[in-house]
Amino acid sequence: MPNPFKSVTDRASQLTRHTARYAGNAFDRLFRPERLVRAGRTPYQLIHRDGLVSLRYYAPLDEPTIELDDLTIPVSPRIHRTPVVIIPPLAVNMLIYDLLPQRSLVRFLRARGFEVYLIDWGVPTREHSHYNMHTYVAEFLPAFLNKVREHSGEQELSLHGWSMGGMFTLFYSALSEDQHVRNAIVVGSPIDSHASGILGVLNQRMADIADAIHKRTGFRLHDVRPHWLHTPGWANSIGFKLTNPMATARSYWELLVRLGDREFVSDHTSTAAFLDRMVAYPGGIIQDTVVRVWLDNQLSRGRIRIGDDMARLDNINANLLAIAGEDDTLVTPDAAGNVMDHVSSTDKTFRVVPGGHMGILAGRRAPRASWLALADWLAERSG
Repeated sequence: MPNPFKSVTDRASQLTRHTARYAGNAFDRLFRPERLVRAGRTPYQLIHRDGLVSLRYYAPLDEPTIELDDLTIPVSPRIHRTPVVIIPPLAVNMLIYDLLPQRSLVRFLRARGFEVYLIDWGVPTREHSHYNMHTYVAEFLPAFLNKVREHSGEQELSLHGWSMGGMFTLFYSALSEDQHVRNAIVVGSPIDSHASGILGVLNQRMADIADAIHKRTGFRLHDVRPHWLHTPGWANSIGFKLTNPMATARSYWELLVRLGDREFVSDHTSTAAFLDRMVAYPGGIIQDTVVRVWLDNQLSRGRIRIGDDMARLDNINANLLAIAGEDDTLVTPDAAGNVMDHVSSTDKTFRVVPGGHMGILAGRRAPRASWLALADWLAERSG
């Protein structure tokens, strides 16, 4: 005959264990997130620093395979000749490229046999408010790409840019006419900002208002001191989350529901470490981006003013892979695909993959949806 007291005791014991697990995970998530965060664990060497900006080199992996969610990737014994240089956007911290051990773009590229470098733009303060597009595209990028060439011993490079990093990739290639940029990969980068869904319509209305103000007063945003437009990191974090508020709310609801799952809580905390630690936009970048990319929509016509110079996209002849997210509300496929009409590349490919603006780079579906095809495309063109 079953012992009813034992059954009650067992259930009570199980409930106690569940409660302790939930409470422990909740406490760590709120007060000791460093115990849960697994982002940024891939080792790298800091090979150059110039004030705010630094250059990372990710050394070869010393393991036979790596695990990427549901994929096992063998580590290639072959090293491709052409190094890959990751050019991040501003405002983000570098954790996005090494978000989780099983979702790390830098580890994946190393496993597929690529030499990997990453330019870390650092954390701008108000003293960097005067930094603008010219600062990054015509000053920092040439200097740091030369450091990559010195370190690697190779002249030809592959550039990988996500979001604004993709724009920097295109602007540098167009402005410098660097014939040693062999491959360019741009991910979620706006070319026709007025074609980006609801946000594109908003940009058009803002452009109309700005044009009316300019005609009546002569005022333009570049008349304002850049110091006044410096945007702190916390504001960028809030702004990024508000681009998809439903997804943000859903992620926190799922956290509550799965609070007893330590691995899920760790993944959520690691992602939050990226989203909650975004860094500032210099005021000069705000001026150039709002006026030239959003309002004037210069790129849709195949050119953009960088300082006193004009960068023309038809100067670009590198092999080009452009990727857009089918669920991206910031940069829709219509906004990103326009690049194909302007570059002079004979080898150019445009792909639309599942995911939103962040998901196409580092989401759960990214390895299967875009990383594998990206690596295959790059391997064929990297020697």
